[in-house]
Amino acid sequence: MEDVEKFDIDVLGEAQYESPLGLSKRKGDDIFNFVTDKDRVLRYISLNDHNNCIKGEQEPVALEKAGPREKIYFNTKKTKAAIVTCGGLCPGINNVIRSLVMGLHYFYEVKEILGVRYGYEGLIPSYGHGFVDLTPEYVKDIHQFGGTILGSSRGGQDVSAMVDTLYDNGIDMLFAIGGDGTLKGANAIGEEIAKRGLNISIIGIPKTIDNDVSIIDKTFGFETAYHVASPIIRDAHNEATGAYNGIAIVKLMGRDSGFIAASATISMPVVNFVLVPEMHFELEGENGFLETLRRRLDTKQHAVIVVAEGAGQNLFNKDGQEKVTDASGNVQHDDIGLLLKSEISAFFKKLDYEVTIKYIDPSYIIRSAPANPGDSVFCSGLAYHALHGAMAGKTKFVVGRVNNQYVYLPITAVTSTRKKINMEGGFWFAALESTGQPFEMR
Repeated sequence: MEDVEKFDIDVLGEAQYESPLGLSKRKGDDIFNFVTDKDRVLRYISLNDHNNCIKGEQEPVALEKAGPREKIYFNTKKTKAAIVTCGGLCPGINNVIRSLVMGLHYFYEVKEILGVRYGYEGLIPSYGHGFVDLTPEYVKDIHQFGGTILGSSRGGQDVSAMVDTLYDNGIDMLFAIGGDGTLKGANAIGEEIAKRGLNISIIGIPKTIDNDVSIIDKTFGFETAYHVASPIIRDAHNEATGAYNGIAIVKLMGRDSGFIAASATISMPVVNFVLVPEMHFELEGENGFLETLRRRLDTKQHAVIVVAEGAGQNLFNKDGQEKVTDASGNVQHDDIGLLLKSEISAFFKKLDYEVTIKYIDPSYIIRSAPANPGDSVFCSGLAYHALHGAMAGKTKFVVGRVNNQYVYLPITAVTSTRKKINMEGGFWFAALESTGQPFEMR
């Protein structure tokens, strides 16, 4: 059982101002109203977990419920907010920016909202990126487009210099939209702010298309990713069946977690093999992938393969080689898609077995797509709950959904590990049921 205290949220001080939100103060499960810090959401919801807490006389692990507070910390008419987007592109970033601006302006009457240009670089004056004034008029249509109107970048910057910029520009709260590296950077900024005794709130909104942020149900953009991938897989199937012994390989994003590949496979059940980073497979051998693929072609004369970008890294000879990382510290993987295409071609050529291979990599098209309706709704919820927490003076936290409820979590709680597919869980079994592939290919 996890330590209850690890989910406590830091606050800047006592909330003394009346919230400008005109919510009813009546109580009731069907009324959207102010919530208090004592309102909690259970981390584990099974009856077995509940009974274990009773037997052990333990308090169940519960998370702080997100939502508007009746008393807030900031004087909203004197508050200045800033928004920064970091890391790779992801569907829904503009939706979050728009909802933050609209909520800050119309809910809380905040008149000064700055957009930080090109990620954390924008908080370092020497880059010369400057700020952009974010107004409702400026952001009103941006949800229709993918990418980020603020620009993005990877890599860390000098934390002290970034805090200097926040302080010098009178910024009271910073909303950082990004993945694991961005959130760790936000927490470091928050630590430096606390060290200096400043009253600046740091809020993380978790963005990773791979859906690999720990604890929370899902991250925004993930649903759109497999939604956009599904028709691409359908068309790949058309290519594969259009030729005798046709093989279509579709490479999707998923550096360390294969949620996009597996979800797209289940949503478009024409895939015969799905390969993800969490699984170990070999190419050679009686039960290896190549022989398994040959047996598939012998009986069905076509095959569709979906592979996550981080799958099969054990197949590359890396003895004595140093790991290459990007600016965010992520290990850069070798291209499994091109390796599969090459190895499959060589294998069947050696057997004098005629095949037609089509290789499709839509990764950057997918991550640059606008959010679908489901993600659009989710992005708005994340943004609104993030600004409610910020106004209450909470800091170094992220907003997310756990057990389908919006909650606040310390940044450190979600960045300590990465979420991966449980290879013995029901989700992966559903993917295997959809493809019909063997449990192991070794």
